[in-house]
Amino acid sequence: PKVIVLGSSNAIPQKDHDNTHLVVVGENCTMLIDCGSNPLIRLDQLNIGFEDVTDLVLTHFHPDHVSGVPLFLMNMWLLGRQRALNIYGLDYTIDRFEKMMELHSWSQWPNFFQVDLYRIPEQEMMPVFKGDEWKVFASPVRHIIPNIGLRIEFTKSEKVLSYSSDTEPCPELVLLAKGADILIHEAAGNSMGHSSASQAGKIASEADAKTLYLIHYPSGPHGTQGLVSEASKTFNGRVALAKDLMDLDF
Repeated sequence: PKVIVLGSSNAIPQKDHDNTHLVVVGENCTMLIDCGSNPLIRLDQLNIGFEDVTDLVLTHFHPDHVSGVPLFLMNMWLLGRQRALNIYGLDYTIDRFEKMMELHSWSQWPNFFQVDLYRIPEQEMMPVFKGDEWKVFASPVRHIIPNIGLRIEFTKSEKVLSYSSDTEPCPELVLLAKGADILIHEAAGNSMGHSSASQAGKIASEADAKTLYLIHYPSGPHGTQGLVSEASKTFNGRVALAKDLMDLDF
């Protein structure tokens, strides 16, 4: 399995930095994490077929994480998708997803493929998905609205990836990232519902993670310099910036 960064920017995307979203690619499953823009373009660049996407996890209902969902679903329908799609999220997120799709009258799209919705309880280390290649757990994190971070445990390699999503530093995230081989942590800046690179480094250190990738950072003309060196002051492991189309092998 591998994890590919489809977008690395904060809420303001740039030409080379799409809104933050990821894809986990295995032999039998392909799982998208968030859908702020239409991932069809990125998937096509990577030669990943839209029919291969089995699961979509929506961490929270902010536009840069969910606004691409209606277009993604519509495009797959227009392209003839038949395979069912599983969508996971908190009650708060799924309720709003359904309202958003109702506004697009998706119940009237003829011969639309099956979509199964799974509501994740807002509790620590909740099992989200268990397959032959990986298991996914979710914990609530501290954002402006209800949100989840993720822990993905890969079965064969026994490696662990943790993803913070958008959050302030919180104990739930330390547990979620405990001993992770890779922690992908946001670095939008020290503000309500977000974290700085320094705070991300501290979380990685407390969790005893091996490698830290900073994501959801300001890019382009709004970019912040020195994020890696800032995080390195609070974390002794490897630190790098997540970049669009970056491939992490598990």
